[in-house]
Amino acid sequence: MTQTDKQIREVRNAIDDLIQTATTYDVDTLDRIYHNNLHVVMIDTDHNLNTANKDTFKGLFAAKRDAGDPPMNTWAKYHSIDVRGDTAHVLLSRKNDLSGVDMDLTLSIDLVHDDGRWQVKREVIFLRPAA
Repeated sequence: MTQTDKQIREVRNAIDDLIQTATTYDVDTLDRIYHNNLHVVMIDTDHNLNTANKDTFKGLFAAKRDAGDPPMNTWAKYHSIDVRGDTAHVLLSRKNDLSGVDMDLTLSIDLVHDDGRWQVKREVIFLRPAA
């Protein structure tokens, strides 16, 4: 099946929703956006690899919410959105301070259309110091 403009818009909307809910620490909505089998891989500036599952990653946002942190930056630049049937891949750049320091992030996000909606199944995050 080839990708359609409608599918691309749906996937973009799902990622836009992810950005909005993550940057405002809306953990309940993140629970709906993140697939139960979410796998997150983060590579920091020292080449350290950290992994997280759905509960662990949601916990990062809950901790920021509970600490009263202000919302994070919502800036995003989409590089590509590729939809193939019930799977999709998004490559984008972001700027935020999830790690506690202003960073430029490159994200490779895999989604699956499951339970009537697009859900994030895997995020690979590369951190760089903010320019």
